[in-house]
Amino acid sequence: MFSKGQLIFAVLFAIAFIILMAWSYMKDVKLHRVYYKKVWWVALGIILVITLFATATFWLH
Repeated sequence: MFSKGQLIFAVLFAIAFIILMAWSYMKDVKLHRVYYKKVWWVALGIILVITLFATATFWLH
């Protein structure tokens, strides 16, 4: 399926990607606290809209 070299590359790439993403997040965590205080309201609204749509879809059929 995959060669040994491809698997090694995939593992190293995944590790490097995760480390860089964590480093980037830690670097920006202070800005996230300032600019994204009320982001949970957006998530709640999205979940509510999806729930209402699913309920209406099942109710109408």
